[in-house]
Amino acid sequence: MSNAKNLPDSSGGNVEYGAGDRAPSAPRKRVALFAGAYNHIADGVALTLNNLVDYLERRDVPVRVFAPTVEDPALDHAGTLVPVPSVPFPGRSEYRCSLGLTPSVRKELEAFDPTLIQVSTPDFLGLRALHFGHSADIPVAGTYHTHFASYLRYYNLGLLEPVVWGYLRHFYRQCDHVYVPTTAMMDILQEHGIEDGLRLWQRGIDVDQFNPTHRCTSWRRAHGIKEDEIVVAFVSRLVWEKGLDTYAEVIERLERQDVSHRSLIVGDGPAREELEARLPNTIFTGFLRGEELSRAYASSDVFLFPSDTETFGKVTLEAMASGCPTVCADAAGSRDLVQEGTTGFLCPPEDVDTLTDRVRRLVLDPSRRRTMGSAAFERAQDFDRDKILAQVVRHYDELLSSQDPVETEGAPSDSAVRTSEGGR
Repeated sequence: MSNAKNLPDSSGGNVEYGAGDRAPSAPRKRVALFAGAYNHIADGVALTLNNLVDYLERRDVPVRVFAPTVEDPALDHAGTLVPVPSVPFPGRSEYRCSLGLTPSVRKELEAFDPTLIQVSTPDFLGLRALHFGHSADIPVAGTYHTHFASYLRYYNLGLLEPVVWGYLRHFYRQCDHVYVPTTAMMDILQEHGIEDGLRLWQRGIDVDQFNPTHRCTSWRRAHGIKEDEIVVAFVSRLVWEKGLDTYAEVIERLERQDVSHRSLIVGDGPAREELEARLPNTIFTGFLRGEELSRAYASSDVFLFPSDTETFGKVTLEAMASGCPTVCADAAGSRDLVQEGTTGFLCPPEDVDTLTDRVRRLVLDPSRRRTMGSAAFERAQDFDRDKILAQVVRHYDELLSSQDPVETEGAPSDSAVRTSEGGR
């Protein structure tokens, strides 16, 4: 019996690979990954990159991660991390500003001898990595994790949006590939002049970890949730650009309308104290991981996520896999996931009236809630993490194969000859 399986490629077709998800005569891969966040903060970007590194190492692809770190990091990171000197970001000390490729970091990079450079953040470190790749004739893949332009209005900096897009064009046009998490986000980049080398890299999840079977009556009871209470949940870092103000307005309206429910917020961050004061009846669990996070999702009944700044709504996908119907802002991060009227509802961003109405419908209609929750679960099965990460390896192979000549897996490293051809 064959172990081969068909995996969707970025254009919607199928590519057949064996159990290792490696194409025959695959190019030799040694990946240098540059990140603005990897282990010092537990945000979506850091978790995604750790999953990628874990996947690559399980498939014997050597990886080195170059990123800022701190004395007491939030995550036990995957793979080998080369610390990059950094300073706290002004006004947001949980983030770090890297100081670029110092001589010692550059020495580590050269000793690793990468065949491919992947840059996850268009910051100073990313720019230096990009220039290093060009000077050494190493192909560079950029990833678009964070929709920076959409954040500006939360800091009253909307006038800077043209400047930000100008810089993003300058950065990503120098990359051979640009990995984008959704087709909706790909459309946005193309509209702003970032058109060449775009490839789809969706986000996947562990469909066993996020599953309705983790629903737990004792977990609900321990958090003061009655057996018949309908839980409206939100999961994310608690920063205002995640749509927290809109979430709070919806919960406040439901309370004024006497719609019986229980609000649950999973996560932590600088907005927590103000949010706790505003929503005194809401359960705040703080940051959860592992089984506790699985139980929190599966023990909820409706997932409300009004953020319009996401490039990919991974928390939305985790909620769907846990059997929750979702009510989300109709934005790039949710549009590829939520099937309107089937797995949940997409609402105009910041439209509190519509968001409240859709949540109320689900809270008050058990049959609709069950039907949509079941459909959400089925939809989420298309996003198995390892199958999704196989997309990235195929993109690597495509990019490395475009370099002429190509060194294949198993060939001695000193036989590699790289040229600057390949669309850079």
